[in-house]
Amino acid sequence: MADPTTVRTDARRHHDPQVRGFASDNYAGTHPEILAAIALANGGHQIAYGEDEYTGHLQRVMHSHFGPTAEAFPVFNGTGANVVSLQAMTDRWGAVICAESAHINVDEGGAPERVGGLKLLTVPTPDGKLTPELIDRQAYGWDDEHRAMPQVVSITQNTELGTVYTPDEIRAICDHAHGHGMKVHLDGARIANAAASLDVPMRTFTNTVGVDVLSFGGTKNGAIFGEAVVVLDPDAVRAMKHLRKLSMQLASKMRFVSVQLEALLAGDLWLRNARHANAMAQRLAEGVRGVDGVEILHPVQANAVFARLPHEVSERLQKRFRFYFWDEAAGDVRWMCAFDTTEEDVDAFVLALKEEMAR
Repeated sequence: MADPTTVRTDARRHHDPQVRGFASDNYAGTHPEILAAIALANGGHQIAYGEDEYTGHLQRVMHSHFGPTAEAFPVFNGTGANVVSLQAMTDRWGAVICAESAHINVDEGGAPERVGGLKLLTVPTPDGKLTPELIDRQAYGWDDEHRAMPQVVSITQNTELGTVYTPDEIRAICDHAHGHGMKVHLDGARIANAAASLDVPMRTFTNTVGVDVLSFGGTKNGAIFGEAVVVLDPDAVRAMKHLRKLSMQLASKMRFVSVQLEALLAGDLWLRNARHANAMAQRLAEGVRGVDGVEILHPVQANAVFARLPHEVSERLQKRFRFYFWDEAAGDVRWMCAFDTTEEDVDAFVLALKEEMAR
């Protein structure tokens, strides 16, 4: 009888692996060390639905980053991590205060509202960052049955505009929210980039300063797929296991999600990848900053560069490198760097931009 584990593939490569753009860190492939970890976890049988050895070991790895009370619940994607987190932190009548630009408000297809049953109370912010004063614009009406009750403040680290909260800024938010009886959720889709930018451990701006629950991102930092809800304060959530299943985020072969996060976090791969992506964004910003007619819109603190330039230039440049408009009417664009962005990629893009601006 043939060995069922014999390797054979009829797959064909359908893309040029040398082509990289600046549209999203989600466009990047998977880091080779993570692919190797997946292969290591393959073979034989492991208990399904999270009772495997890899998910068990992931808990100990998470403790080393976020303290002994941290408990990780691996999920498929960032939207799932955010929705499950916020459901676990709110009552049926609860609401979540967030920045108007937050991913949960702008980029999740209404999932927090339609799937999570949550009311989002948004606040305009100039730089994507909430403050206690901005939170107070929506932090009221707890006894008003006509208004959804504010129960959670959700912040994004780093923000959708590429800016980074300092630990003191997050501490001030946590103290303020907790003083009102609210909990704090941190959307950490790019948490590694924020830690690399601040040059501090992730615990410094999460459990140490009072964050209750975070969504830990792996996909944008080199994983194939896979994030985790990390519960930092067990008293802040309810029924996480049941909500993860109810929200269709329970992986049967969970070892292949958990081993990716372990590969990132057990050593320094998470930090190496993030530092490199951030450095490429700095190189890109420096390269375009002196180009007449190009304006950098926000501080470049992680792996994103937001810029404003003539619309027709962007359209021509998009034919050479993939990237997105952020606000097409204003001519604003977003350029993202990833763990596999090279100096040559950046320099070629800057040269192409200069050429198109000169036309």
